[in-house]
Amino acid sequence: MSRRLTIVGLALLALALAAAPALAQKPVKIGVLTPLSPPGDPAAGQLILRGAKMGADEVNAKGILGGRKVELVVEDDAGTPEKGAAGFRKLATQDGVVAVIGQFHSSVALAVQDLAEQFKVPIFATQASARAFSEKHLNYSFRTHVIDTDRVQLWNRWIKEKGFKKVALLAENTDYGVGLVEDTKKLFPTIMPGAELKTIVFDRAVVDLTPQLLEIKSWKPDVVINIGVGTPAYLIIKQAADVGLLPGTPMLVSYDMPARAEYWKNLGEKGNFVSFLVYYHPTMKLTPRGEAFRAKYREQFKEDPVYASLNGYAQVVLIADALEAAKSDNSDALVKALLANKFQGWNATISFSRGDGPYWQQWTPPMLLMQYTKVDMPFTEAKIVFPAEFKTGDLVVPK
Repeated sequence: MSRRLTIVGLALLALALAAAPALAQKPVKIGVLTPLSPPGDPAAGQLILRGAKMGADEVNAKGILGGRKVELVVEDDAGTPEKGAAGFRKLATQDGVVAVIGQFHSSVALAVQDLAEQFKVPIFATQASARAFSEKHLNYSFRTHVIDTDRVQLWNRWIKEKGFKKVALLAENTDYGVGLVEDTKKLFPTIMPGAELKTIVFDRAVVDLTPQLLEIKSWKPDVVINIGVGTPAYLIIKQAADVGLLPGTPMLVSYDMPARAEYWKNLGEKGNFVSFLVYYHPTMKLTPRGEAFRAKYREQFKEDPVYASLNGYAQVVLIADALEAAKSDNSDALVKALLANKFQGWNATISFSRGDGPYWQQWTPPMLLMQYTKVDMPFTEAKIVFPAEFKTGDLVVPK
């Protein structure tokens, strides 16, 4: 009897030892839910995915949690809440991801964060900036991107510095666009006495903004803020040039779309003299991790990285670092590790706290305003026009 038990015990031990390597090799899955087709901004999604893949490659060179690999599972949210929700459900329930990154459109991020809470799978907003995302104080929502309120405060300071008295906002009817309009209306009265604000909100699906731009032109603004995303942002610039609003009236694009290589291909000379907000500049000193990424990116793609790729990369390695700190691939353990530790990001140390208002599980990158002053100007040569401590050139407004 004892001999039989010994044989059975040895057999079970052998099975356990045989299964251990297989368990160790089971990949840790990270979801990438991002726009890869219209009506979303597919160029942004591809850049986020590009960085995420580089992050996974870096992690996999060493492995995590005893030699396991990271596997990215990609879903296209097409920039719509409906597709975003469907994609998140699949990632959480069928694919078994430990976390989801890649959110670009605020409307999608807001739609899926309740699902993140339901399925207890952390979501990381990569470029979704709506204040409401972090204002809800949800346990499974994290963001390593700017908050719209901070974005508005930056351009309000710029408007005050330049002495602009008449400011026009042309915004798409998404959570991003409407949120920026609301924040601007709330904060604008603090700029300067007598300043005027004109806001126009348009349907995201519109293909002709000529009437709205002619209305703005007749109002004679000192500056126009372009709050479109993807195709609508390009449409505003093209048609503003067509009606003669550009280049004589300064235009500020509300995010870093002009930093992409596609910008001049889409606009040609119509894109000249446009200003834009960025979160990264090629002259920035980065962390050792960020510098290594930038060198690899330049070598691989023969161009300087843009913020979308930097942040997609940083979120993947951030999750890997937190899993290592947690010594587990459990989502609750991941959340605890994220809140308890500091991590090396692409340009600074990343940490999360549960602050007041929108500063909940939030880390914010730097923000700069830049301008192109000649056609086909490389992003690396664009001038920083604000804030003063980083300024490399003055705003140019052609007569």
